Amino acid sequence: MSQRQPAASTASSAPLATSQPGELESVSGRATPGEIPPGGSADADLDGVDAWEEDELDEEAVLQTDESTALIGSMAMHILIIVSLAIMPTAAFIEEDEPVVLVSTPVDDDPEPIIEEVVYSEVPEIEVGANSTAEADMADASAEMFAEIAEIPSPVELEKSDMGDIEVNRIFSQPMAPMDRLENRKGSVGQGTTGAAGAVDRLTYEILQSMEERPTLVVWLFDQSGSLHRQRREIRDRFDRIYDELGIIAKADEQDPKDDPRDARLLNSIIGFGEQVTLYTEEPTEDVETLKTIVDGIETDSSGIERVFTAVKTAADQYKSLRVSRGGNEPQRNVLLIVVTDERGDDEMRVEDSIEICRKYGMPVHVIGVPAPFGRRETLVKYIDPDPKYDQSPQWASVDQGPETFLPERVQLPFTANFEDEPTIDSGFGPYALTRLSYETGGIYFTVHPNRNVARRVNRRDVAAFAADMEYFFDPVAMSRYRPDYLSPRDYLSKVKASPLRTALTNAAQMKPVTGIQRPQRRFLGVDQARLSGALTQAQQTAARLEQPLVRMAMTLEPGLKHRDDETSPRWRAGYDLAMGRVLAQKVRTETYNAMLAKAKLGMAFKDKEKNTWLLEPSEDVTVGSKWKRQAETATMLLESVVNEHPGTPWALLAEKELEVPIGWKWTEDFTDLSPPAPQRPGNNNNNPRPPRDDQKRMLKKAPKRPVPKL
Repeated sequence: MSQRQPAASTASSAPLATSQPGELESVSGRATPGEIPPGGSADADLDGVDAWEEDELDEEAVLQTDESTALIGSMAMHILIIVSLAIMPTAAFIEEDEPVVLVSTPVDDDPEPIIEEVVYSEVPEIEVGANSTAEADMADASAEMFAEIAEIPSPVELEKSDMGDIEVNRIFSQPMAPMDRLENRKGSVGQGTTGAAGAVDRLTYEILQSMEERPTLVVWLFDQSGSLHRQRREIRDRFDRIYDELGIIAKADEQDPKDDPRDARLLNSIIGFGEQVTLYTEEPTEDVETLKTIVDGIETDSSGIERVFTAVKTAADQYKSLRVSRGGNEPQRNVLLIVVTDERGDDEMRVEDSIEICRKYGMPVHVIGVPAPFGRRETLVKYIDPDPKYDQSPQWASVDQGPETFLPERVQLPFTANFEDEPTIDSGFGPYALTRLSYETGGIYFTVHPNRNVARRVNRRDVAAFAADMEYFFDPVAMSRYRPDYLSPRDYLSKVKASPLRTALTNAAQMKPVTGIQRPQRRFLGVDQARLSGALTQAQQTAARLEQPLVRMAMTLEPGLKHRDDETSPRWRAGYDLAMGRVLAQKVRTETYNAMLAKAKLGMAFKDKEKNTWLLEPSEDVTVGSKWKRQAETATMLLESVVNEHPGTPWALLAEKELEVPIGWKWTEDFTDLSPPAPQRPGNNNNNPRPPRDDQKRMLKKAPKRPVPKL
């Protein structure tokens, strides 16, 4: 502090002086009237002032005394202030209110056990994740009914119907069974059976699984075409076994008549479809005899139109109320749709609507169908009139049962003169749209054919009634790697456009059928050069007409050749290698035939003078041009890779058949007998006698024959 104050002794007051009476000088450190010196009292202060006025001290002594007193006073004041500040917080926050009581939860009498030792198992876990042995619920994610790889297309590539119109939140929030995890679940395709009865036995297990969760409604959708007569009869005869295996018949006999039939654990409904869709059960029933009577009474639709997807959507609309959760409760019933048909359906444009509603309400669609012919639309079905009053001789009718893919993936290149006359072989899968409906809704597609045999070729005479004429079948296990891409049309096309190989194959497969040299003229009489040249020219003209279509198809396929190594799908790789290999083989075979004829026109001499005929025979060697030789080597390499890399498949079968015929040609010499033929002896011209009239009367009359209805 800069202000000096006079010191005051507690024993006696020091004399103070002032310049004028009544005037105090603060600058010199003198106290003003009324000011209390530090360490003194009010009375002492007055006495000090009087003494200060009476006795005047030396100025220098006063200054020394003032400095000492000021220092001591300043220190005392600071100590007082520090102590006061230290005491103030404690005093300031002390209130007279009631104290706050803190209540603590008592400690449990049984404390947590302390692990004093950790023991590790010496046996390692075999597998980590969904397949581990930890819990059954964890391993359930890897069940067979779920896809190995979740196919979730990019939202950028989806159509509007695939995005906002499906009500995704509603799908995932509803407790739907047996499709509670519908977003990750895919169905099973390519399940081959020899009859509808075997498929029904497998579906009995699916019905049982559904009934264990909650009451179930099974909707049977029957194709009303005449070609399905046999399968409808098989399934009707199987109804008793279904109920017997599910243990429902015995319980139904013991049921109280007062019980409401609608509360039965298993109910059934029957729908027929052809040109129209007919609901045969206004109220679902559990009575087996009623179901059998309805199936027997289904009328045959002769229109030739099967609206299968309309029927599926109608069934889903009819019973979707059973699948809606209300008030937090589970859905009333599970609903399973079972389609029985032998065609691909004439309303494929409604497949997306059918998939959407069935996925939305969790209704699996199982299909008892037929195998699609490999890379073809139609097959020939063996039709026998179901009415024994009419002729029972077999007739063949064309039925739409394919193809197995959205776009054709097999080039129309026959081994014979007509692609339609080619032997029909199994594709290993059902028709594309119907199989995709089953796959996307978590159902099973059964490819039913009574003559299924993967060990040998099926002769046409052995084909069962109402079955397609298929010569070869393939092991479903081997074909599982070659499943078609079951995608929406937009997603399918996006994947095709992204691959030059797939683009080339689909473009070539949509071209008109082309034919290589099939039954060429191979014998040419060489005794007259002019006649030989004319015959060679005529044969060249036939071959020349076949060359240009083959060249165009080869050019269409060529861009995908350098992208073979980039293709990871075994199906697309096998399809392209087979197509390019066959087209190149037939192209080289046709063009080298023409070239060999042109070479012969330049003149050839017989080495054996006794020979008079030139014979053009197939050969493994190509001797008329390096370009054709290179193409022949490429064709052979592609076809052999199909055989070696894709055994037991339709592609390997066709590649082997193509390799059986050599690509090149060679000239050989032969002899033709030119002597005139010996005259034939005349016959006796006796006609067979007519049978006696009695025998004519006893001859059986043939049953009348009806034309084949539209199937």
